[in-house]
Amino acid sequence: MNPDASSARSEGQSPTDDLVDDWLFLSSDSAEPQGPGVSRQDLETEERGQLKSKFISAWNSVKYGWSLKQKSKFSKSSPVIMFGQSYELKDHEEREHFRRSFASLLWLTYRRGFPQLAGCSLTTDSGWGCVLRTGQTLLARGLLLHLMPPGWTWSASHHDHHAFKDDMDLPRTRPSDSAEHRADVKEGPKKRGRKLSLGSLMDRPMEATHRRVVSWFADHPTAPFGIHQLVEWGKSSGKKAGDWYGPSMAAHILRKAVAASADLPDLVVYVAQDCTIYLEDVKGLCEQPPPQSWKSVIILVPVRLGGRELNPSYVTCVKKLLTLQCCIGIIGGKPKHSLFFVGFQDDHLLYLDPHYCRPAVDTTKENFPLESFHCKYPRKMAFSRMDPSCTIGFYAKGQKDFESLCTVVKEALSTSAEMYPMFIFAEGKSSEEVEQTNAAANNMAYIQRKTQRRRVDTCSSMDEFVLL
Repeated sequence: MNPDASSARSEGQSPTDDLVDDWLFLSSDSAEPQGPGVSRQDLETEERGQLKSKFISAWNSVKYGWSLKQKSKFSKSSPVIMFGQSYELKDHEEREHFRRSFASLLWLTYRRGFPQLAGCSLTTDSGWGCVLRTGQTLLARGLLLHLMPPGWTWSASHHDHHAFKDDMDLPRTRPSDSAEHRADVKEGPKKRGRKLSLGSLMDRPMEATHRRVVSWFADHPTAPFGIHQLVEWGKSSGKKAGDWYGPSMAAHILRKAVAASADLPDLVVYVAQDCTIYLEDVKGLCEQPPPQSWKSVIILVPVRLGGRELNPSYVTCVKKLLTLQCCIGIIGGKPKHSLFFVGFQDDHLLYLDPHYCRPAVDTTKENFPLESFHCKYPRKMAFSRMDPSCTIGFYAKGQKDFESLCTVVKEALSTSAEMYPMFIFAEGKSSEEVEQTNAAANNMAYIQRKTQRRRVDTCSSMDEFVLL
């Protein structure tokens, strides 16, 4: 899988984006399994593979670490939409609420220095695992909704004001003009300290769940949703460590991982087939014999919104979906550069970027650091740069929530009905198992339009095939 040279120079890219993609430095030699008889040449090859892994990690730390700290410009005249919530940034209280909500999102990125992936010498996913990381981030969003109370935010995001010092390019409000600031001054440090201590006590059970969820994504072979397990699930579809994983492939891997986890008996993942959500299939997954309740469900819909580029006609529909509280994000990005979309402002998408490589964290230690699993820098990207291949996620806690989801999503999809809906709901069951995981030859795919077929070149896209 090689990138199209032009895809790295799409319109509107910054000089950082114009740099050659990091995974070009990853040789397939470093991902090959080692035989039982290890020769001197084999050892040298393994050492070169490890050296390349370290070089890739260093390259990503420089390339993406620099861009991560650059400020995105946010307008005060229009709201920011994130996971169905609207934030007016001109209002101090709503701006702080947005900061806390954004900082509370789990952020899964490249890691280095974890135990070797099975069958190869790789100890980092830097350069090839970005789609798996955005898939993890989407699943993490669903798990927090599933396990945490509504409106939960990470306690550290309330107290660490320095964590948000320069994350948004907005005119600063003078402290003397802030009613909240005047109240804090009158309150005094002692009273404020007592308030935080009480809050800390109340947060302890939720913080324990927060850490437990993070540990499920640890970079260790035993973590149910860690990179090691996801790579193992990908092997059944012909993938291995070091390969490119498209958004559709990531959806099926997540489904398998959740189905195999003993930690979430009351949660299932459903992956739409051919851009169709079959209601009977969802009910079959979620229904349980009385007195057990309906299982919660994460619905993943792989779609393709154009040929080589995003069809602008779908932008309004994407915005509509991101305004729904049942939407848990989009595994998408730019060509060959996966991002996790969480919302938008005007004509720009709000996203989390997995390409910043950090050391692996040992989540078995008590009070392991959480800072690297949360992002304090909101980033934006123009809709026009969005890769057409993506997977859209939804979450429904119970049967009534699922019925409500169907209603609001159908209404949002009606905005694209004039040309061709992004996906549809259908009564009944699918005609075959949901296993769309084989790549089409020569990166070519067919788009079905009623009784006609036409070929679409997807060589510069994020995915290997088209689901419509």
